[in-house]
Amino acid sequence: MNRRDFLLKTGLFALGAQLPAAVAGNFATALAGTGKVNLKIGYLPITDHLLLIAAFRERFKNLTIQPVRFSSWPENAEALKAGAIDGSFLLTPMSLALREKGIPIRVVFLGHRNGSVITVKNSGEINRIEDLKGKTIAVPSQFSTHNILLRKILAEKGLDSARDVKIIDMPPPEMVVALASGRIHGYIVAEPFGVQAEAQHAGKVLMLSKDIWPNHICCVLNLRESVIRAYPEAVQELVGGLSRTATFIESNPVQAALDSQQLLGQKPQIVEQVLTTPKDRLTFNNLVPDRADFSATQTLMAKFGLPGAKADLGGYIDDSFAKRVLKHA
Repeated sequence: MNRRDFLLKTGLFALGAQLPAAVAGNFATALAGTGKVNLKIGYLPITDHLLLIAAFRERFKNLTIQPVRFSSWPENAEALKAGAIDGSFLLTPMSLALREKGIPIRVVFLGHRNGSVITVKNSGEINRIEDLKGKTIAVPSQFSTHNILLRKILAEKGLDSARDVKIIDMPPPEMVVALASGRIHGYIVAEPFGVQAEAQHAGKVLMLSKDIWPNHICCVLNLRESVIRAYPEAVQELVGGLSRTATFIESNPVQAALDSQQLLGQKPQIVEQVLTTPKDRLTFNNLVPDRADFSATQTLMAKFGLPGAKADLGGYIDDSFAKRVLKHA
């Protein structure tokens, strides 16, 4: 697949005019009036990106974090590709596909482990994975861990994802409404859209992603290489702050849920349920980028014919900042 086909396929083509106002203007990393480096970090309003509450909790010496909210993965990826943001919590397969196409990004930290759900209509007709045959299921992107997870579990249950199920792309915030209106029969996506569907009686959680692929990675923090080269001290402080925030979330899920409102715009009780029921539904442990995790993702990407399976992991993974945090912990 060439670059134009990739952009068209993922919806990344000609999105420059659709970027949020927060990333307009100077697309380079800017120095704030305090002399700190201002890092624009893209995210979606999902619990996978809860680490970004560090922007409000941490008191950084060398930087400020400016969270830049997107409603869809293609917008997020396009902003990172164009240099409109300095970094992004981005889907692993999409990140690898961008890297394979030569976009100068490197992964410096994982966003989380686990955290996604297969959610279906609660009409009673879908009670097991085999019941998805003939149904329309939404994923947030063809280049998502969710797409891989869905195809993985379908294959394990004897279903052909190309023939037996209709898989479509849909922005995460639209999925609950689409399920309730009958446009789709189910979806697989990051929380809180599983808990949210149950709270609204629009659907039920059929399976947690941790039960498809235990401790899988999904969203990872990519930074542009130019940012890493120009501001290594700020990057080190950023990773350290995110690591402390991960520990805080694990130890204080109720307060983390309260702190999430400004970032995610979700009711705290919804986020709290994601963080506690069950406790390993979404985890923030072991977030150092590890080659084995990315290699396993690439193996499945190759199996399902997704671009990015040949991205050079040696050039993409930068675990030095995270390992330095662990060394001094």
